[in-house]
Amino acid sequence: MAHFSGEDEVMLQAMLRQLFQSVKEKITGAPSLECAEEILLRLEETDENFHNYEFVKYLRQYICNTLGSMIEEEMEKCTSGQNQGEEFGYDTVVQHVTKRTQESKEYKEMMHSLKNIMMVVVESMINKFEEDETRSQDRQRKVQKEQSGSCCTDNCSDSDSSFNQSYKFCQGKLQLILDQLDPGQPKEVRYEALQALCSAPPSDVLSCENWTTLCEKLTTSLSDPDPMFTDRILKFYAQTFTLSPLHMTKEIYTSLAKYLELYFLSRENHLPTLSSGVDITSPNVTRLLKKVRLLNEYQKEVPSFWIRHPEKYMEEIVESTLSLLSVKHEQSHLASQKILDPIYFFALVDTKAVWFKKWMHAYYSRTAVLRLLEKKYKCLITTAVQQCVQYLELCETMKADEILGHSKHCGNKQKNFYYSGQELQYIYFIHSLCLLGRLLIYTQGRKLFPIKLKNRKDSVSLTNLLVLFTQLIYYSPSCRKMAPVVYSENYSPASMVTDVLRMLCDQKECAVECLYNSTVTEALLQPIQNLMKGTAAAPDFSEIALIHIADILARIASVEEGLILLLYGENMNSSEEESPTGAHIIAKFSKKLLEDAISIFPGSETLPVVKGAFISVCRQIYSTCEGLQVLLPYGLHDSIAKAWKKTSLLSERIPTPVEGSDSVSSVSQESPNSVAVAWEDNLLDDLLNFAATPKGLLLLQRTGAISDCVTFMFSQYAKQPQVNRQKKFGYEVLVVQVASTAAGAVALQNSGFISALITELWANLECGRDDVRLTHPRATPVDPIDRSCQKSFLALVNLLSFPAVYELTANQELPNKAEYSLREVPTCIIDILDRLIVLNSEAKIRSLLNYEQSHTFGLRLLSVVCCDLDALLLLEAQYQVSSMLLHAQEENTFETSENHRSFIIDGLSVERNHVLVRINLIGGPLERILPPRMLEKGDDPYPWPMFSSYPLPHAYLSEGAQSADVKQDNDIGNLLSCFKMSDKQTEWIENCRKQFCKTMKSKPDVVLLGELLEKFVLLLTENPSECYFPSVEYTATDANVKNESLSSVQQLGIKMTVRYGKFLNLLKDGAENDLALVLKHCEKFLKQQQSPVKSSLHILFEWIDAELNLCLQGNYAGHDWFVSSLFIIMLGDKEKTLHFLQHFSRLLTSAFLWVPRLHMSRYLPVDTLETGIRPVYFCSAYYIEMLLKAEVPLVFSAFHMSGFAPSQICLQWITQCFWNYLDWIEICHYIATCVVLGPDYQVYICIAILKHLQRDILHHTQTQDLQVFLKEEALHGFRVSNYFEYMETLEQNYRPVLLRDMRSVRGQST
Repeated sequence: MAHFSGEDEVMLQAMLRQLFQSVKEKITGAPSLECAEEILLRLEETDENFHNYEFVKYLRQYICNTLGSMIEEEMEKCTSGQNQGEEFGYDTVVQHVTKRTQESKEYKEMMHSLKNIMMVVVESMINKFEEDETRSQDRQRKVQKEQSGSCCTDNCSDSDSSFNQSYKFCQGKLQLILDQLDPGQPKEVRYEALQALCSAPPSDVLSCENWTTLCEKLTTSLSDPDPMFTDRILKFYAQTFTLSPLHMTKEIYTSLAKYLELYFLSRENHLPTLSSGVDITSPNVTRLLKKVRLLNEYQKEVPSFWIRHPEKYMEEIVESTLSLLSVKHEQSHLASQKILDPIYFFALVDTKAVWFKKWMHAYYSRTAVLRLLEKKYKCLITTAVQQCVQYLELCETMKADEILGHSKHCGNKQKNFYYSGQELQYIYFIHSLCLLGRLLIYTQGRKLFPIKLKNRKDSVSLTNLLVLFTQLIYYSPSCRKMAPVVYSENYSPASMVTDVLRMLCDQKECAVECLYNSTVTEALLQPIQNLMKGTAAAPDFSEIALIHIADILARIASVEEGLILLLYGENMNSSEEESPTGAHIIAKFSKKLLEDAISIFPGSETLPVVKGAFISVCRQIYSTCEGLQVLLPYGLHDSIAKAWKKTSLLSERIPTPVEGSDSVSSVSQESPNSVAVAWEDNLLDDLLNFAATPKGLLLLQRTGAISDCVTFMFSQYAKQPQVNRQKKFGYEVLVVQVASTAAGAVALQNSGFISALITELWANLECGRDDVRLTHPRATPVDPIDRSCQKSFLALVNLLSFPAVYELTANQELPNKAEYSLREVPTCIIDILDRLIVLNSEAKIRSLLNYEQSHTFGLRLLSVVCCDLDALLLLEAQYQVSSMLLHAQEENTFETSENHRSFIIDGLSVERNHVLVRINLIGGPLERILPPRMLEKGDDPYPWPMFSSYPLPHAYLSEGAQSADVKQDNDIGNLLSCFKMSDKQTEWIENCRKQFCKTMKSKPDVVLLGELLEKFVLLLTENPSECYFPSVEYTATDANVKNESLSSVQQLGIKMTVRYGKFLNLLKDGAENDLALVLKHCEKFLKQQQSPVKSSLHILFEWIDAELNLCLQGNYAGHDWFVSSLFIIMLGDKEKTLHFLQHFSRLLTSAFLWVPRLHMSRYLPVDTLETGIRPVYFCSAYYIEMLLKAEVPLVFSAFHMSGFAPSQICLQWITQCFWNYLDWIEICHYIATCVVLGPDYQVYICIAILKHLQRDILHHTQTQDLQVFLKEEALHGFRVSNYFEYMETLEQNYRPVLLRDMRSVRGQST
C-alpha cells in the first residue's frame, strides 16, 4: 500500500472503466445478479479479447512481480526431483506448484494487498458516481448510472465489500411506470417510464402482479405514431423473448400477434394494396415490418425449447400464429385494389417459410399444427394452393421478361426499398410453395388434400398439385440470365420447385404417394415428348428446365418403386406401342441428344450439361438388370461410346495454355478445354456404370472402352478416399464384376488399381505407413488377419476370380530371387504369390518383417482362391503349391525318438494343414472333413493328424460317403418307360418331364442314372424343334486323338476327377486313360465349331512357349468339369459319355451347362468372342442377379452392402458343376434337372441356393466376410429336391423371358 499513489488509483479506474464498457451489454442483459457474477467469472472463456484488457494485463504483471520468483523455485524443485527418479507428469507439476503457491505466505499477503487496493479504487468510483447522480436531474443519465453501479457492484462481489445489493424491481415502481405509460401523460414522461422499464430485468417485471395490465398497456402503446416509442416497446419485447421462460414469453408473443391481427382487421389503418406495392422506407410500413420480423424471429427460435414446457403454451403460440396468418380482407371487385394480408408481410421477412419448416420438424409441435390446420385454419392451405395456381396461370399468359422481374428482388444482394404488386405476389408464391412442400412430407399433411378452391369446379388433389409443380418447372422462366455475382441465391421458380420436389423424393413414403404415379411422370416427360415431336415444350422453355426435370427423374429412378414405374408404368400389361413408358421416352430422348438428332438450344454452352443430366437418368436405369433389359434395344452403350470418342478427340485438339502467353488468351483456351474434359469424364462414368451388371459389362467391353473406364474409376476413387456411401459400394461391386472377366482384370492391372491395392496391403502388413509418427510399438495382431489388412484381403478375394488369376499369372514364373531388399514392395499378383504364399527359400522368409502374420495372410488368400478348382489347378500346375506346403510341414517337425518326428503345432502349421486338406480332397459337405483353423481347449489342442506326404490320413475322409444306389425302383422304371417314342413328340416330352419332377419329389435319394440322361437326350435331339445347334459330323477315332496333348491343368483335373470317382466307388483303375481320351475327343469336336479371333487375352489361347511368345488358339483355359461329372455319372464308360455329348451339344442347355461348349464358338457373334465372356456369365449370371433382387431382396441388398456380386460366386459354382459345394447326389440332381427341365433351371437352382443361405448371408454381411464364406463354405443342408416347388413357381413367372434371351445368344449383338 505504501507504493500505491494517486496516479496509480486514476490509472486503475481507467482500466476498470475500459473493462466495464466492454462487458456492459453482457452485464445489463443478465436477468439477475447471480447471472452477472457468473458472466464475469467465465469472462476468460467467453471473451476472445480477455487478455487484451489493460486491467487483466495489470493483474498478470502484479502476480508475476509478487510470486514469480517463488513459482520458479518450485518448478526447479520438481525438475530436480524428476532427475532423482520421481516421476512427475506435466499436469502433476502444475497441480503441485499451484498448491504450494496458494498455501504460501507471499500469496496471502498479495491477496490482502490486492483486495485493499481494489476496495480503495471501487469506493472512489462509487463515490464519484453518487456525486454525479445527485447533481444530475436527467432521468436517463440516472438510469445509466444505476446500470454502471450494478456492474461495479457485481464485479466486486469477491472483495468482502458491502456493495452486494440486489437489483429487485419493486411493485410500487412498476405501478408508477404503469401510471406514467397512460396515453394521457406527456410524451417525455411516457418515454422515461419506458426507458426505466427497458433497463429493469425482464424477469422482475414479468413476475410482478401488475404484469397483465402492463402487457395490455404496452400492446395499446404499439399504435403510438412516435417510432422511437414503439421501438422501445419492441426492444423490451425482444429482451423478454431472449431472457424469459416460455410461460412469460408466450404472453408477449400472443399479445403481439393479437395486436397485429386487430391491426390488419381495422379499417382505420392505411394498409398497402397490391396496386400500390410496398415501400419499406414508409414509416408505417417500417414499423409494421419490425413487428412482423420480431414475431418471425421468435417463431424460428421457440421450437428449440418449447418441448420442455406444457403443451398448452405451445398450442397457444401456434393458434395465435395461424389465426394471424389466416386474416383475409374482403375481396375488392378489382384484384389490384386488394389490401395486403398479414401473410404477404411474413413472406417478405421469411420468404422460404423457415418458421413452418421448424414447427413441422418435431412430432410434438407438428401434431398441434396439423390438427389446427385441419379443424380451423384450412383456409391457410387453400390460399397457398390458390397462389400457386394463379402463378402458373400467370406464367402461361405473360412474357418471360415480365415474370423474371418478379423473382429478381428475391436473390438481390443490393438494397431494394420498393416491392411492386407483382413482386409481392411472387414472394407470396415462393412462401406458399415452400409451405406446401413441407406439408406434403408428412402423412397427416397429405390428408388435408384434396383442397376445394374458389372459381374451380374440381378439387385440387395431391396428384393435381404435383402436376402443377412440374408444370411450373417448364412454364416459368429460368434465372439463367441473372449474373451470379449479384444473386446470392437462386429464387427462380423452376429452382424453387425443383428443391421442393427433391425434398419429396428424399422421403420414400411421401414419394410413393405423391410422385410415383403415371400422371406425375407424364407431366415431367411432356416437354421431352414435345421436343422429340418438334413442337415447343412451353413458351420460353429453357435448357435449365430440362436439367431440373432430369434431376427429378434421376431421383425417381434411384428408388425401386420409382424405377418400376419408369420401366413398366402403372399398367404393367400395356404394350410399349400403346403407351411408351418413361424409360423408353427418356432413352429415346437421350439417344437423340447424344447423336445431335434433335435441334434444341443451338450453340448453348449448357447443352453438354443437359445431355449429361439425361444420361444420368438412363444410368440409374441401366445400372440395374431389369432396367438394362428394357433399354437394351436403344444401344445407348454405342451412342455414349461414340460421343466419348468424339469428345476425347476434341479435347486432344484443344491447345494447352502455354506459360508466358497472354492471360486473356490463356483463359479463353482453358475454358473450352476444361468443359471438354469434364464432359469426357462424365461420359466415361456413364459407360463405366454399364459394368454394374454382367450383360452390361459385355456391352461395355464391346465398345472397346473398358480400359479407359477402369482407369477413370481408379482415378476417381484415388482422388476421393471418402466417397459417399452409394459410390463406395457401387465402385466395389463394379470392381467385382470387372474382375470376373479376363479383359476386366487386364484393365484393372493397366490402370494401376492392382498395384495400388497391393502397395496399400504391404504398408499395413509389413511396414506400416511412413507418415504416421509412432510413439509406441504397434500392437501384436490377435486375429489371423489383422483388422488393418481385412479390407485389402477382401479386395483381393473380390479380384482373384479364375479369369483374373489366369490373365495375371498364366505362364509367368515366380521371381525366386536369391536376395530380397526390405524396401522392395510387391506391385502385382505374381509378387504376392512369391512373397506371401510360395515361401520356398530362406531369403523370402528373411525379407518379411512380420513373417507369421504375412505368411498366414498369404495362406488364407490361397485357401480362398483355391476354392475355385480351375485356379487351384493353374497354381498347382505352374507353382506346385501343394509340394511347397508339404515341404514346409516336413521342416516344421522335431525329433521325439530315434526314428520318429512330430509336427510342431503352431499357427502356420495348422493353417498349412487346413489348406493341404482343402486342395487335395474333393467332396461336398458330407463327403469330406476339413480340419479347423483354431486350437481347442484341453490336453490335446489339435487332435487332427498332420502330414507331409500323400495320401491324406483317413481322418479327413467322411465315412458316410457311399456310392449311388444303382437299383431301379418302380418310379425309375416308370420314368424310363416314358422314353418310348409316341406319335406326339411334344406330349411325351412333357410326360417325361412331369414324371421326372414326380420322381425327384418322391424319391430324391435315388440317383438318376446315366441311362436316363442318355435316353432323354437322344430322343430329344430327334425332335428338330428341340435342337438349337446344328448337327456336326465327327468321325475321329481314338487313334486320331491319342497323340494329342492335354494341358497341364487338364491333366491335373483328370487325376482329381478319378480320385473323386474312386472315393465314390464309381470309377475303377484305368479310368484316367479313358477320361483323357474323352477330353481329347471333346477338344477336337469343339475345335471344329470354333472361329478365329483377334484378341490379346491369354484366356483365349493355349501358350506353347512363353519365352518365344508362341501360342495356339482354341483350347479352353480351365478343366472341363461338366465332362468329368458326366464321365462319373456314366460310370467311366467312354463310349456312352462321348455319345451323350455329341447329341447333347445340339441342345440349348449345352450352351450353359457345358461351359467350354461355346468357347470361341462360331455360333457366337465376333464382338462377343473377342471379349472372352461366355453366355453362362452374361446370360445366366445376369438373370440370377435380376431374379435375386425380385425374389430375395434382402440377400441382394446384403451382396451390395458387402461390395460383392452374386454373379461371381454363381459363375464359380456353375463352372465347376458345384464340385466341393454339393454332395455327389445333389450334383447329379443339378445336371439332370437342367438337362430334363431346361437351361433356365440353372438360374432357378442358384436362386434357391441363395434363398437357402439367406440367414447365413445376412450374418456374414454383418461380420464383413461374406465373400470368404460363400467361396470357402460348402452348401450345407441344401437339396435340390426340397426346392422343386419353389423352382416351379419361378418357372411359371420367368421362363418366357429367360428362354427367349437364352435362345438369342447366337445372334446377340445388341
